[in-house]
Amino acid sequence: MSKALPVPAKRHLPSKEATLFKELLTLYETRQLKKGLKTADQILKKFPEHGETICMKGLLLTHMGRREEGIDFVKKGVKLDLTSHIVWHVFGLIQKGEKNYEEALKSYTQALRFDKENLNILRDAAQLQTQLRLFDALVETRHTLLKIRPSLRQHWIALAVAYHLNGNLSEARKTLEHYERTLKNVADYDIEHSETLLYHVRILEEMEDYSEALSLLDVNSKSRAIVDRTAIMECRARLLSKLKSDEAEHAWRALIEHNPDCYDYYRGYFSNQGLSLENSSQEALDILRQFSSQLSKATAPRRLALTIATGDEFRDLAKSYLLSGLTKGIPSLFVDVKSLYTNASKRDVIEELAEAARVEFTPSSDTPPSSAEDTDPTIYLWTLYFLAQHHSYLGRPKKALETITIALEHTPTLPEVHTCKARILKRAGDLLGAAKSVNDARLLDGQDRFLNTKCAKYLLRAGCVEEASNMLGLFTKKDAVSPGADLEDMQSLLYLMEEADAHYRNGKPNLALKKYHAVQKVFNEIEDDQYDFHGYNLRKFTLNIYMKLVKWEDQLRSHPAHVKAALSASRIYIKIHDDPSIATAITSSPQLTGAEKKAKKKAKKAAQKVQEEPKKGPTPSANEDKGLEPVQPKDDDPEGLKLIGVSDPLEQAFKLLQPLTTLVTDNIDVWTVVYDVAIRRKKYLQALQALNHARALNVEHPEVHVRSMHFRQTIDTLPEEPPAPIGPLLKEVAQKVVPEGLSILTFNGQYLQRHISEPLAVLAAAKVAHGLKEPVQEVEQVVFGVLGEGTQLDIPTALKVLEFLTEIKSGRVEEFRSVCNKQFEISTVFKPLTELEALQKRTLSGEEEEKEEDISPA
Repeated sequence: MSKALPVPAKRHLPSKEATLFKELLTLYETRQLKKGLKTADQILKKFPEHGETICMKGLLLTHMGRREEGIDFVKKGVKLDLTSHIVWHVFGLIQKGEKNYEEALKSYTQALRFDKENLNILRDAAQLQTQLRLFDALVETRHTLLKIRPSLRQHWIALAVAYHLNGNLSEARKTLEHYERTLKNVADYDIEHSETLLYHVRILEEMEDYSEALSLLDVNSKSRAIVDRTAIMECRARLLSKLKSDEAEHAWRALIEHNPDCYDYYRGYFSNQGLSLENSSQEALDILRQFSSQLSKATAPRRLALTIATGDEFRDLAKSYLLSGLTKGIPSLFVDVKSLYTNASKRDVIEELAEAARVEFTPSSDTPPSSAEDTDPTIYLWTLYFLAQHHSYLGRPKKALETITIALEHTPTLPEVHTCKARILKRAGDLLGAAKSVNDARLLDGQDRFLNTKCAKYLLRAGCVEEASNMLGLFTKKDAVSPGADLEDMQSLLYLMEEADAHYRNGKPNLALKKYHAVQKVFNEIEDDQYDFHGYNLRKFTLNIYMKLVKWEDQLRSHPAHVKAALSASRIYIKIHDDPSIATAITSSPQLTGAEKKAKKKAKKAAQKVQEEPKKGPTPSANEDKGLEPVQPKDDDPEGLKLIGVSDPLEQAFKLLQPLTTLVTDNIDVWTVVYDVAIRRKKYLQALQALNHARALNVEHPEVHVRSMHFRQTIDTLPEEPPAPIGPLLKEVAQKVVPEGLSILTFNGQYLQRHISEPLAVLAAAKVAHGLKEPVQEVEQVVFGVLGEGTQLDIPTALKVLEFLTEIKSGRVEEFRSVCNKQFEISTVFKPLTELEALQKRTLSGEEEEKEEDISPA
C-alpha cells in the first residue's frame, strides 16, 4: 500500500481555520453564497496563499455572477497548490460549466491522483467519460465506485450500463446477475427493480440468448416483479418469434387486441407468419379481413389491406375505406392514402371512387343517397376537399383550384379548406396567393396557434420576413426582444430554417448565415443537454430509454434540419470564396431602404429595452445562485456581417460538413458539397473520396455528373502533378471518369443525349459546357432544351435554370422568364420584378386591412 502524500505546509491550517474551511464547504453545498464568501475571506486574512480557500472563493464568486473574477481566483488557487484534489475538482467544475468537457475530465483525473476514492469526483468523472464516449475509462471508473460503495444499487446498475456501452455484453450480464442475487426483500410493484429486470432481458436478447431472456421475463412477470404489462407483452412476442415458437402467433394476436391500431404489431404478426405487408398476398389479405371483422373499430387492418390488395378486391376495400373516412369527415384521409399513388392503377381507382362519391353526394344530384345518414352536407364538402388535394398532388392545379373553390362556396368558414387552397397555390407557384389564403384561414380562428404558425411560414416562403415576424409576435412572449429571439430560445427549427431560406432568396446571405448558424447552435445545446441525463437516468433506473437516448444522440447531427442548415451555410461560404465581392458589398454599409431603416431602428429600441430591464428589476438576492454556466454573451453581430466577412470561408464550411461525412453517407448532396469545398482547398484526395462516394450512390445523377467532369478537367489542367502516390492515383481515377479516347465535351454531349427529357440533367450538361468555356450562345442553346417537348419541367427546376442563366450573365434571362410565366399560368414567381413588387404590396395591404378587424389572441 502506497504512503499518503504529506500535507504541504501551505495547505495546513490551524484548528480554528480548519473548522472554518469545513464550514465553508458546507455553506457552498447549501448554496449560502454570501456567508461562504465571508468565511473564505476570514481564512484568507490570516492565510492569503491557502490555495484551496482561494479556489473555493473563486467558485462562490462564479456562482454569484462575478465570473471573470471568480475564474481568476480559481486559477490562482490551482497554481498555489497543485497537489490538492479540491483545487483540481473546483477547476474541473468551472471547465464543465463552460462545456469544455475534455479539459474538465483532465482536471478530474488530476484530482483523482491525490484522492483516489472521492465519490463526488468519481461520479462527475464517469458522467464526463460517458459524454465524451470514453467507454473503456468509464468501465474502470464505475468499477472503482462499486468497490468503494458495493451496497449502493445504483453502482451495480451503472457498471452494467458501462459494460453495455463498451460493447461487453457478457460482463454486463454477469454484473446484473450478481446484483440480482444480492437483493433481499424487494417491495411489491418496485418500478426501479422492474426496469432493471427489463434491462436484463434486453441484454440477453442482444446476446441472442433468447431462451434465457424468455425464461427471465416469464418468471418475473408471473411474480409481478416486472410491472409494465405492455413491455412484457412486446418482449414476449418478439422473443417467441426469434425462437420460432408456436406460441408467437398468440402473443402477437394478444398485442393486436391490446392496441388494434398499432401498425408495428401487425408487422410483427405477419413477419412471424413469414408474410410481407409490402407485396400482394392473398393469405395476408384474408388474415387482415379477419382482423377487420373482429376489431370493427380499428382502421389499421383495413388500411394495411389496401396496400396488398389488387384488382376488384382493392376497389371494394378502397370504396369502403374512402366512404367511411368521408362520412366521418376525417381531414387527414388523403394524407393517409396518398402512399398508394405509387401504383398507377390504384391511383386511378381512388380517383374514380372519389369522383363517384362527389356525384353521389352533390346536393343537386339526382342519384338517391344510399342511406339517410349520407344526406349530411359535410360529406360532400369533405369529398371536394379530398379531390382538391388529389388533383394538386398529381400536378393539376387548375382542376384542384376549381374543386376547392366549389368547397369554399359551399362552406367558407372551414379553416382546412382555406389551408388546402393555400397548399394548391403554393405548389402552383403563387406564393403570395398561398399566404393570403392561409391568412384567411387564420382569421377564422385568431386563437389557433397552428394556423398562426402556418400563416407565418407561408409569408416567409413569399419573402415577407417582417410581416411573418409580426404574425409570430401574436403568440410569442410580449417581453421578448423580438418574436424571432423568443423562437430561437424555444429552439424552433421550423422558424429558423424558413427564415434563413427566406433571407437567402431575398438576396441577404449574411442574415441567412446567421439563422443557419442558429440551427447549429440548437443542436450544440441538445448535445450538451444530454450531460445531466447520464446521472439522472441511472438514479431513476430508466435504463432502456436511456440506451435509446445515447444511440439517438450519437446520430443527432443526421437530423434533416441540421443537414440542410450545414449544406446551405456551406454553399454560401463557397460562393463567398468564389466571389469575395459578395461579402464586400454587404459589409461596406450599403444604402438602406425605408423598410430596412425602420426594422433596424426597431431592433435598436428592442436591444435598449433589454439593457434597461435589469436596472428596473428588483435587486437580486446576495445568495442568488447564477450557476456555473457562463452568461449568454450579447449578440454583437445581429446582421451576420462578421459571419459573412470571415477570412477563411472554406475552413468554416469544412467544419460544418465534418459530422455529415460519417452520419449521412447516403446523401448525394452532402458528398457534392464536400467535393466542392475540398477541391477549392486543393485537398485532392478528400475531393476524390467525396466524388467516389457520390458516384457509388448514383453515377448518373446530374450534380454528380457536373463534379465528375469538373474533377477530370481540374486534374488535366494542374500546373504540376502532385507527388507519388497521390499524383498517379488522381490521374488514374480521372481517366476512369471519362472513358479513354473521349473528350470531356463529347462525353458531356453523350450524357445529354441519354437524359434529354430530364430538365435537371439538361441543366447539368449546360453547367459542364459553361465550365469548359464554351460560347455563351451554345450554353444557352443547351439550357433552353429544358423547354423542349417531352421534358417535364417543374417550377423548382425552372427557378434553378433562371438562377444559372443570371449567373452566366445570359442575354436570354427575360426570354426564359417570359416562357415560364406563360407555361406556369398560376405561378407568380416568374413575373417581372416590378409586377411582383406591386402584387406583393396589394396582397400585404389586403392583409393589413383584415388585421385591423381581427381580434388578437389574449
